[in-house]
Amino acid sequence: MRKLAMLFVVALASCTTASNAIEPIPGSITYNGQPRTKLTKSPIGSTFSHDFSMGDGRRAYETYRIAPDRSLILMNRVIMSDVPPDN
Repeated sequence: MRKLAMLFVVALASCTTASNAIEPIPGSITYNGQPRTKLTKSPIGSTFSHDFSMGDGRRAYETYRIAPDRSLILMNRVIMSDVPPDN
Protein backbone atom coordinates (compact mmCIF):
# COMPACT_ATOMS: atom_id res chain seq x y z
CA MET A 1 0.00 0.00 0.00
CA ARG A 2 2.81 2.34 0.87
CA LYS A 3 4.49 1.74 -2.51
CA LEU A 4 1.23 2.52 -4.28
CA ALA A 5 0.88 5.79 -2.36
CA MET A 6 4.47 6.73 -3.19
CA LEU A 7 3.89 5.91 -6.87
CA PHE A 8 0.76 8.08 -6.81
CA VAL A 9 2.69 11.02 -5.31
CA VAL A 10 5.45 10.69 -7.93
CA ALA A 11 2.87 10.51 -10.73
CA LEU A 12 1.13 13.67 -9.50
CA ALA A 13 4.42 15.51 -9.10
CA SER A 14 5.30 14.78 -12.71
CA CYS A 15 2.10 16.41 -13.97
CA THR A 16 2.69 20.01 -14.84
CA THR A 17 0.66 22.58 -16.64
CA ALA A 18 3.00 23.61 -19.42
CA SER A 19 2.40 27.07 -20.76
CA ASN A 20 2.79 27.47 -24.48
CA ALA A 21 2.36 31.21 -24.30
CA ILE A 22 4.20 33.09 -27.00
CA GLU A 23 6.29 35.89 -25.53
CA PRO A 24 5.95 39.32 -27.16
CA ILE A 25 8.97 40.71 -29.02
CA PRO A 26 9.78 44.33 -29.92
CA GLY A 27 7.10 45.37 -32.40
CA SER A 28 4.37 43.17 -30.89
CA ILE A 29 1.23 44.98 -29.76
CA THR A 30 1.64 43.55 -26.25
CA TYR A 31 5.43 44.04 -25.99
CA ASN A 32 5.20 46.65 -23.21
CA GLY A 33 2.10 45.11 -21.65
CA GLN A 34 -1.52 45.37 -22.69
CA PRO A 35 -2.51 48.44 -24.73
CA ARG A 36 -4.27 51.22 -22.82
CA THR A 37 -7.27 51.22 -25.13
CA LYS A 38 -9.55 48.19 -25.36
CA LEU A 39 -11.24 46.92 -28.51
CA THR A 40 -14.79 47.44 -27.25
CA LYS A 41 -16.58 47.07 -30.60
CA SER A 42 -14.88 43.80 -31.56
CA PRO A 43 -16.61 40.59 -30.47
CA ILE A 44 -14.98 38.58 -27.70
CA GLY A 45 -13.07 35.65 -29.19
CA SER A 46 -12.48 37.35 -32.52
CA THR A 47 -8.99 37.35 -33.99
CA PHE A 48 -6.95 39.82 -35.96
CA SER A 49 -3.48 39.91 -37.46
CA HIS A 50 -0.61 42.29 -37.01
CA ASP A 51 2.56 42.37 -39.10
CA PHE A 52 5.71 44.38 -38.68
CA SER A 53 9.33 44.54 -39.74
CA MET A 54 11.84 43.34 -37.17
CA GLY A 55 15.15 45.12 -36.60
CA ASP A 56 17.07 42.56 -38.64
CA GLY A 57 14.90 43.00 -41.75
CA ARG A 58 12.67 39.96 -41.25
CA ARG A 59 8.86 40.26 -41.19
CA ALA A 60 6.81 39.03 -38.25
CA TYR A 61 3.15 38.09 -38.68
CA GLU A 62 1.19 37.72 -35.44
CA THR A 63 -2.36 36.62 -34.67
CA TYR A 64 -4.17 37.96 -31.59
CA ARG A 65 -7.44 36.93 -29.96
CA ILE A 66 -9.66 39.19 -27.86
CA ALA A 67 -10.17 37.68 -24.40
CA PRO A 68 -13.41 38.06 -22.37
CA ASP A 69 -11.80 40.84 -20.31
CA ARG A 70 -10.92 42.62 -23.60
CA SER A 71 -7.20 41.96 -23.20
CA LEU A 72 -5.21 40.63 -26.15
CA ILE A 73 -3.79 37.12 -26.29
CA LEU A 74 -0.93 36.46 -28.69
CA MET A 75 -1.94 33.20 -30.38
CA ASN A 76 0.57 32.71 -33.19
CA ARG A 77 3.68 34.24 -34.72
CA VAL A 78 5.36 33.48 -38.04
CA ILE A 79 8.71 35.06 -38.88
CA MET A 80 9.61 35.25 -42.56
CA SER A 81 13.09 36.02 -43.81
CA ASP A 82 13.64 38.45 -46.60
CA VAL A 83 13.46 36.61 -49.88
CA PRO A 84 15.70 37.99 -52.62
CA PRO A 85 13.86 38.96 -55.82
CA ASP A 86 14.14 36.71 -58.87
CA ASN A 87 16.50 38.05 -61.53
